[in-house]
Amino acid sequence: MTASDGNEATNPAQRGSCAVVVTYNPDITALLKLVSQLNKETDFLVIDNGSVAIDEVAASIVVYTRCIELIRLDDNEGLAKALNRGINWARFRNYEYVFLFDQDSSLCDLFIARMIDAHIEASRFSENGIAAIGPRIINPQTMRQTPFKLFSKIFWRSDRSFASQEKHFIADFLITSGSLLTLKCIAEVGDMKESYFIDNIDLEWCFRAKSLGFDLVGTDAAVLYHAIGERSSNPLVKAGLFAQHNPSRTYYSSRNRIHLYGAAYSPLGWKLRDMIRFTLKACWLLITSSQRRQYFQTIRSGIRDAKTLA
Repeated sequence: MTASDGNEATNPAQRGSCAVVVTYNPDITALLKLVSQLNKETDFLVIDNGSVAIDEVAASIVVYTRCIELIRLDDNEGLAKALNRGINWARFRNYEYVFLFDQDSSLCDLFIARMIDAHIEASRFSENGIAAIGPRIINPQTMRQTPFKLFSKIFWRSDRSFASQEKHFIADFLITSGSLLTLKCIAEVGDMKESYFIDNIDLEWCFRAKSLGFDLVGTDAAVLYHAIGERSSNPLVKAGLFAQHNPSRTYYSSRNRIHLYGAAYSPLGWKLRDMIRFTLKACWLLITSSQRRQYFQTIRSGIRDAKTLA
């Protein structure tokens, strides 16, 4: 399903950008807010992972002039596979930049232009190239800012300036939503790991990119409003120490992180910290959750299946 090309972007650099939005049973109000923001600045396509109300979603989206295509998948094939499909779509059409978005994110004004300008500016100080640049993430439920993390440091682990730039920061990891990637770097780093299905996809790709010598940069030049995990009244979740997920989602999180512990390109600092964090979170779920039996089963299955994950 296609729509007309629509208006040209006001910034010439933006004509080389495309946004990929992956949906699965989305909140239509939140999704329409996102695509209306994108429509002001860049071409975009939506890849739907087998949503039940896809006809309603499609009818609402394709009216936007810069919606180039809406791709409907028959089943939920996973976030990584949908992202790869969108990235390959952008590569085939010779875009330079690709933005990746979850369905429930919201953007600051001029987000696309700010991110591209930040990438161009930061690239002047990068020896090997920037694989991805990410915006400052703010949780709209708590207005808490997420720091740009470093896993290689015991102290001074976050918001460390990149090349002494005031608005740019070194990062060892950027979340998928809102990130800006260049198709050139993706070709060298490789696609998203489809066997991971949904969790830790961004973590694995970032570790791979860093191991090849590319930089990851976080920037305060743009803000993305995005909540990680589900709503919870638990103070540990509100403080950002843990993300709340249902038992089935916890299966993928457990399986993929255990698999990532065995990857040679995963930073040792992350492995050590995350093993502790994973143990604490598992204990917390098994002690405090009313679904402790389901969590026990999914965590155990995830740990077991990590051994055979490709």
